[in-house]
Amino acid sequence: MSKDVGHWINGQVRAGTSGRFGDIFNPSVGEQSGRVAFASAAEVDAAVHAAREALPNWAATTPLRRARIMFKLKDLLEQHMDELADLVSSEHGKTLADAKGEVVRGIEVVEFACGIPQLLKGEFSESVGTGVDLLSFRQPLGVCAGITPFNFPAMIPLWMFPMAIACGNTFVLKPSEKDPSCPLRIAEIAKEAGVPDGVVNVVNGDKEAVDAILTHPDIAAVSFVGSTRIAEYVFTTGTGHGKRVQALGGAKNHMVVLPDADPAQVTDALIGSAYGSAGERCMAISVAVAVGNAGDKLIEDLAPRVRALKIGPSHDPAVEMGPLVTAQHRDKVRSYVDLGVEEGADLVVDGRGFSLEGFQGYENGYYLGGCLFDRVEPHMKIYQDEIFGPVLSVVRAPDFDAAVDLVNKHEYGNGTAIFTRDGDAARTFAHNVNIGMVGINVPIPVPMAFHSFGGWKRSLFGDHHMHGPEGVRFYTKQKAVTSRWPTGIRAGAEFKMPTMT
Repeated sequence: MSKDVGHWINGQVRAGTSGRFGDIFNPSVGEQSGRVAFASAAEVDAAVHAAREALPNWAATTPLRRARIMFKLKDLLEQHMDELADLVSSEHGKTLADAKGEVVRGIEVVEFACGIPQLLKGEFSESVGTGVDLLSFRQPLGVCAGITPFNFPAMIPLWMFPMAIACGNTFVLKPSEKDPSCPLRIAEIAKEAGVPDGVVNVVNGDKEAVDAILTHPDIAAVSFVGSTRIAEYVFTTGTGHGKRVQALGGAKNHMVVLPDADPAQVTDALIGSAYGSAGERCMAISVAVAVGNAGDKLIEDLAPRVRALKIGPSHDPAVEMGPLVTAQHRDKVRSYVDLGVEEGADLVVDGRGFSLEGFQGYENGYYLGGCLFDRVEPHMKIYQDEIFGPVLSVVRAPDFDAAVDLVNKHEYGNGTAIFTRDGDAARTFAHNVNIGMVGINVPIPVPMAFHSFGGWKRSLFGDHHMHGPEGVRFYTKQKAVTSRWPTGIRAGAEFKMPTMT
């Protein structure tokens, strides 16, 4: 055990005072690497107090000055990219290349936030009535909070707090207790970029910290990413306490494969999107829907590629898939594979017996081989549940309409994709599918930062998607001002609904 991770409150690292800690592990080695302090409600309150005290001056800071700090933050994050990727890889288990990609996608949102003076521009209408003008503009909400998941410890915090503070809010972040080092380091970098003390705070912890955030009277808005069960709890609890909430939940992303699709492109897309990051992505493809006669060829091409996956320590540049985040999560994923066999699905590639070889000292890491099921049916739990691991299910559909119906009937609606050469089929799919993010020959359709990210159905609770233009709207509220500057004698009181002439 090498380190203790505390909190970041009012521009300083604070050791935990609750006396409660969680264990941090290096998944590649399978050993504890440190402890993280679990915040009490009092410590969360201290972070909120710091944010509330910093709010008036920060909200009064001009958008142009806030934008210049965002430019500096972007520059520093790029300078520290290798360090941040190393922290992610060491505590999450994703490969270094994947971790760097995560940091890049987070920096893209900071880059978008650099344009906040333009994004906060209001609207103006002259002479809506005789001598009456109307203008509207957006103002910050106040103290905002974010609760982020283990699978993107750099990207998701960077999708939240830069947008929030660029809009003039202050922020309290509660990252995952499984990999807390990177978010804390990002907060330190934000201070170096010029973010004043108290504007960004980080409290680590478990449900006690989450509940303290959701019920705190001085927090105006909460952004969350995690499982659907917790997302629904966050949404109902937060809104029940008068907060604006966006809560992004789970996923079961389908990739529809039509018979005319290029087999090599399909195989490459499924291998990367299903097994990258060991399947621990909310946008991972976990179901391939083979239409018509595409199924046999798909399995024939996929099976040897899944068996040949290069699995090992996350820091080895030759490794394609690292370990899962914890031993408990690995065992949970393995239990789903057991269940799939019991349910009658055809386990074409069984990764449960994977044993790491050729990496001395890493034998106890949380590794699981890639698993591939064929002939999965919609009534099976392995089809219905979000497994969040390196498990791909192939479902057979007789035709295009049946494939679309299958996608639309699932309770999750985060992302989906279709692979085809038929433009009419692709357009029809994109129009008719009841999913928030759609890829056409793109397996993981995560929008760029100047658009917005979010699913439908039980993949999102709340009205706003994340970052991009939707992020600006989520972290601000509109104010409309109708003004008249009369001269001479006032006309007197009016008791009817005012109209403009």
